[in-house]
Amino acid sequence: MVPKTSPSCPHCGEPLAPFKLPDDGGWDGTFQLACFNDECPYFARGWAWMEEHYGVRSSYRYRLNPVSGQASPIPVWSRNALRDRMIEGDVAVDKVGGSDVIPGQDGEKGSHP
Repeated sequence: MVPKTSPSCPHCGEPLAPFKLPDDGGWDGTFQLACFNDECPYFARGWAWMEEHYGVRSSYRYRLNPVSGQASPIPVWSRNALRDRMIEGDVAVDKVGGSDVIPGQDGEKGSHP
């Protein structure tokens, strides 16, 4: 049996917080985990990366699907985006894995620098 872990952000070390997913969104489960640290370097550098690659004023936060263990960015349009969907309480997951994949980087999936 794999021990349950309380996941943290690999970019800043802060604990990940659960947030509620939209109904009928096609996601696994009812919530996912994200880093809501505004000082996280992944979130902070995302503003320039998204502007440079897509010409949009947005960023992304580190996101973890607790069902699959897959990590990926979740786009945000402001520092407060998704905060109204945060769920109080701690969570533990069976597995943590995956990489911070940005679809379309250099025409393919790839890890964000």
